[in-house]
Amino acid sequence: MRILMIGDIVGRPGRRAVRDTLQTIRQELKIDMIIANGENAAGGTGITADIARELYDCGVDVLTMGNHIWDKKEIVSYIEQEPRMLRPANYPPGTPGRGAGIFKINGTNVGIMNISGRVYLSNLDCPFRTADQIVESISGQTKIILVDFHAEATSEKIALGWYLDGKVSAVIGTHTHIQTGDERILPKGTAYITDVGMTGPRNSVIGVKANLVLQKFLTQMPVRFEVADGPYQFNAVVIDVDPETGRANNIKRIFNTESSD
Repeated sequence: MRILMIGDIVGRPGRRAVRDTLQTIRQELKIDMIIANGENAAGGTGITADIARELYDCGVDVLTMGNHIWDKKEIVSYIEQEPRMLRPANYPPGTPGRGAGIFKINGTNVGIMNISGRVYLSNLDCPFRTADQIVESISGQTKIILVDFHAEATSEKIALGWYLDGKVSAVIGTHTHIQTGDERILPKGTAYITDVGMTGPRNSVIGVKANLVLQKFLTQMPVRFEVADGPYQFNAVVIDVDPETGRANNIKRIFNTESSD
């Protein structure tokens, strides 16, 4: 099975990138399933029901989220009725929505879980123990399990990759918006990358207008961030997984850019 994981979609430029390129990529690379992190899809923070539907209409099968999941209030009720949207599984019991799911693709069950890191982010439940619990609960239904680990610290991401090696098919890092060059298959068959990157405005500071970020760094005064405009970039990884064993055979980065002409 071939799975495409799209890096954090940021604002209108990110959504345009998905709309312009996703079907071509799906056809050319013979993609079976598409997962995308959508927590920045609405103006750079959060997501709305309309934007989620827009991304599903473009071909996204499952949306994962992160620390901005609750930035748009309407999502609290929407996520309860939309099984294709996952929020970090290590939120406390009683939090709306779900952190993992099993999705049938071409007759094959695929497990997806969304986990948040704790270093420099909210102090949620332990991501390692949460991942263990989910693997135990769904491994009897599918061999293919992919983890979106939405975390800040590279050390925490790499540690979870090693911890889950052989237990899941892939650990894909999101959140930092900078695509890393460390994609690999770990010794027991788990595909890993520290960060899949960002699908959003290319000429920006992780999606935000550069002049606003510079103003913040130079003055240390409050600044209202805005999503940058201009050409987009499309960041993703393609993962090939053996459905019989759940082991990954290959992981490849995608970094496409829109022409600025």
